[in-house]
Amino acid sequence: MKVNYSYLHQQFNDIDKHLNDIRLLVKSTEFTFGKYVNKFENEFSKFLNIKHTIGMNNGTDALILSLKSLNIKKEDEVITVCNTFYATVGAIVAVGAKPVFVDSDERYQMNVENIENKISKKTKAIIAVHWGGSPCDIIKIQKLCKKYKIYLIEDACPATGAEVNNKKCGTFGIVNAFSMHPLKPLHVWGDGGAIATNNTKINNFIRTYQNHGMRNRDNIEFWGINNRLQPFQAIIASRVLKKVNNYIKQRNEVAKLFDKYLSELDGYIKVPERPKEYKEAYQLYIISVKNRNRLIKYLHSNNIECKIHYPIPLHLQKPGMKLGYKKGDFPIAERQAKEIITLPCHQYLNKNQIFYTIEKIINFYKK
Repeated sequence: MKVNYSYLHQQFNDIDKHLNDIRLLVKSTEFTFGKYVNKFENEFSKFLNIKHTIGMNNGTDALILSLKSLNIKKEDEVITVCNTFYATVGAIVAVGAKPVFVDSDERYQMNVENIENKISKKTKAIIAVHWGGSPCDIIKIQKLCKKYKIYLIEDACPATGAEVNNKKCGTFGIVNAFSMHPLKPLHVWGDGGAIATNNTKINNFIRTYQNHGMRNRDNIEFWGINNRLQPFQAIIASRVLKKVNNYIKQRNEVAKLFDKYLSELDGYIKVPERPKEYKEAYQLYIISVKNRNRLIKYLHSNNIECKIHYPIPLHLQKPGMKLGYKKGDFPIAERQAKEIITLPCHQYLNKNQIFYTIEKIINFYKK
C-alpha cells in the first residue's frame, strides 16, 4: 500500500468546470482585477465574516503589505515565533523591521508566556502564526497587544477555516494574511493569497498600494507596486471555497483517528493538546515522537511518506544567527525540531491508508 503525503495529482484531476469559467474570462478580457476577483473577495469576506478582503499574489506578499499598511519600517521591531515558515520572518525583514523571536509552546504555537518580556519601546506589532492550521492562543495575544498598544497581525496562511470560539482565525488582528498555495485547504493553481481586515483605511491603502499607488489612470497617491490576485486564480479560489469546509472536515476526521490511536503510545508519541474551543483546519498534522529519524526511515520503507516541519528553527538558520541568536535561546522549539514529524493528513486518504499508517507506527514502537 502507498500513502502519499502530496495529493496534488488528485486535487487537480477535475478541471473541466474550472476551464469553462476560464474560457469565459478570456472572452471577457478582464485579465486584471474585474468581476472574478471581486466575486472571490466578497465570498471570502462572507466566509470570514469580515468587512474587507483584498486578493493578493501570494501569502508572503499578503504579510508584507499587511506590515506596510501599518507603516512598520526600519528601526521597528515585530515579535513572532521561531518555528514558523520562513515567509513570516522574511516579510518583517522586507519592510526593514527587526524580527524578535519567542519560543514555541507544547502545541507548536507561539508561547504566550514568552511574549511580554520581549516587548520594547521599538515593538510595533506581533505576528501571531496559527502554525499548521491549529489556532495559537490568539485571545491572550490579542489582550497583550491591547495592553501595550501594539498591532496584532495574524499569519493565517496555514489556517484558513480554523476557529477560536466559533470566530475564524484571521479575523482577530487589525490586518491578517492568508495563503492559497496548492498545499493549503483553500488553494489555487499556483500562488495566491489574500488580506482580510475590518479597517477601511487599511483596506483602501492596500488596494492603492497593490496597484502602483494609482488613484486613477493618470494620477498616483504614492509609490506602490504591482501585486494582484490574477482573475483566473480567483475563479479557482471561488470554486474551491465552496468545498473548503468539507475538505477541513475530512482532514479533521483523519487527524482525530491519528490522535485516538497514536496517543495510546504514551512514552513514545506526544500528541498535542486540542482545546475544545479551537477548531483546527489541518494543513499539517504534527506530533512529537521518539527515535524520529529511525521512524521516518521505517515509514518510508513501508511506502508511507512523511515530512519534518521543520528540522531547524529560524533562530538557528544562517540569517537568524546573524540577528544575534544562538543555540539554547529557545529550548522548546529546539527540542521539538528533533522530535517532530508530519504525517499525511488530507481529504484524499481512505480508511485503509489511515489505519495502515497507524499500524506501521505501532509496529515500529512495539517490535
